[in-house]
Amino acid sequence: MSHTVLLTGASGFVGKAVLEGLLARDYSVVAALRSVPADLDPRVAVSRFEALDGSMDWAAALVGVRTVIHSAARVHVMNDTETDPLAAFRKVNVDGTLNLARQAVQAGASRFVFISSIKVNGEGTAKGRPYGADDMPAPADPYGVSKMEAEQALRSLAKETGLEVVIVRPVLVYGPGVKANFLAMMRWLDKGVPLPFGAIDNRRSLVALGNLADLVVTCVAHPAAANQTFLVSDGEDLSTSGLLRRMARALDKPARLLPVPSSLLELGAGLLGKRSLSQRLCGSLQVDIEKTRSLLGWNPPISVDDALRLAARDYQEKTRK
Repeated sequence: MSHTVLLTGASGFVGKAVLEGLLARDYSVVAALRSVPADLDPRVAVSRFEALDGSMDWAAALVGVRTVIHSAARVHVMNDTETDPLAAFRKVNVDGTLNLARQAVQAGASRFVFISSIKVNGEGTAKGRPYGADDMPAPADPYGVSKMEAEQALRSLAKETGLEVVIVRPVLVYGPGVKANFLAMMRWLDKGVPLPFGAIDNRRSLVALGNLADLVVTCVAHPAAANQTFLVSDGEDLSTSGLLRRMARALDKPARLLPVPSSLLELGAGLLGKRSLSQRLCGSLQVDIEKTRSLLGWNPPISVDDALRLAARDYQEKTRK
């Protein structure tokens, strides 16, 4: 009997990579989807869903499923228009997650892999003092709070029922199809725009899409993963200026970086109301993945430079179309 996995968020940025990884390891996959992509692998069974909140009936999707990977979520948004953002995040990320997990237990699933966020730990670290997987959570925004509360609810359910819960907290994920600030940086470099980031001496942990997907698939059946929380990164921390230089190399473009002091960048960002962007560009956020390495025998299979080349190639191919 094959090991069947229910994967939510299977058409998303992370979910698509996890789906490929599951199929490569011969898992039977049920993908929970609102709409079916035209290029969906024919080996994948589809279960349509209407809502990710606590009202969804997952019974049909969970038939024969041993492991659930919950990738779908209400994600962090920069300019949230909700009058009560925390309530909106809780409806999907807490209520919806716990509803799915409870029904998974009833259906006989034995493991629930939850893709959480480093925002549960917090928004930044002092350089050289990384977050650990078992540090006290300190979320600073509604999205991070909702992910922390979902983790807590899952751990309580695990104690009540024996469900094996595995929590994975990624840092910033990049790879083919990446959007937001990472895509903007590639565009700037590709166009040769001079950037004022040449003097930033911070340290940021990142994770390549392929590395995250590989860890998530590893957590499906690894016995040591049960009831553990894992941080994940590429295992190499970069400064913003270092990342831009290596990204430029991947694009085969020069990196025109101006050595503007971080203090001036932070001042300017504050005056423009872009303090959070300044924190991501100038501040540090590092994670320690030693627990992930030692408990699972896992190491990131893709190097930073190879992952940047994959992202750059995808960007260039799409730009030429």
